[in-house]
Amino acid sequence: MSAIVGYARTSTTEQVAGFEAQLETLSREGCTKVFQEQVSSVGDRPQLRACLDYLREGDTLVVTKLDRLARNVAHLGELVATLTAKGVALRILDPAIDTSTATGKLLLHIMGSIAEFERAMMLERQREGIAKAKAEGRYKGRIPTVTCP
Repeated sequence: MSAIVGYARTSTTEQVAGFEAQLETLSREGCTKVFQEQVSSVGDRPQLRACLDYLREGDTLVVTKLDRLARNVAHLGELVATLTAKGVALRILDPAIDTSTATGKLLLHIMGSIAEFERAMMLERQREGIAKAKAEGRYKGRIPTVTCP
C-alpha cells in the first residue's frame, strides 16, 4: 500500500506561522506521516534523512514549496535521484509539480535552477550591501551570539 508522506522545514524556530501553515497544508493534502524540522538547510537535516529512509516504492513525497526541500540544483538532483531509485514520486504544491509525469520532471529542474539563482542573487546583494556599509563606516559586523565566561 502506497503512502503520501510530507516533509516540512523552516530555517529557524522563529518561523512558527510558516511552519504551522506547512503542516496544515500537508495534512489537507492527505499526508499520513509528516517529517518536520526547523533547521537551516545548510546544515545536517536528520528528519529529511529519516524521511528518505522511510519512503518505499509507490509512495509520494509531498512538500509545500521546492525551497523547503532543496536550496540548490545539485542537492535537488541528488534527492530526485534517490527518490527515483526508490520508485517514489515527488509532489511540490506551490507551484504544482508532480515528478510522476515528464512535464513535472522538466518543471522541477527548471524551478530548481531558478530557486538557486534567486538565492545566489540575494547573497550577492547582501555582500554588496555589507561592502558599501563597511566603506561608509556603518557596518560593525554581527553581534556575538555566544559569550565566553
